[in-house]
Amino acid sequence: MEKTVFEKNDIRNFVKGVIAEKITKLKNFIEFTLEASRDIKKTPKYDSMREEMQEEIYQMQRQLAALNELNRNMSRVLNAATEKIQLGSLVITNKARFYISVSLGEFFFEGDRFYAISPESPMAKKMMGMKGGDAFTLNNIHQEIVEVL
Repeated sequence: MEKTVFEKNDIRNFVKGVIAEKITKLKNFIEFTLEASRDIKKTPKYDSMREEMQEEIYQMQRQLAALNELNRNMSRVLNAATEKIQLGSLVITNKARFYISVSLGEFFFEGDRFYAISPESPMAKKMMGMKGGDAFTLNNIHQEIVEVL
């Protein structure tokens, strides 16, 4: 993997933006579904359609609550450079790039693939406290830590 300079603050802002965008989209879906449920005309299938829409709204509200929790958790993510891996670290290994922050999964930033992972994830737990030059194996995959930002 070729060495690239990453601005951790830019990555942090990008992740926050992705979460905010998902929240906005979900709020729009909820509003749209609520409007649609109000417009259902009385038909023989009225009750079952309305019940299905209510269930859909409930599921979206649960997703919205989870996204809001991710948003709150991002406020606790450190933005300063770190020598040892901890919450807020950007970890470059010989196999991948990990941002220890929230469980958002894979994302692309300026053409590079990253993984936003929770500090509670097995990968993050394995790396916590390590520094550049250290190595670890998880699920039979050996990785060397190239850099910690």
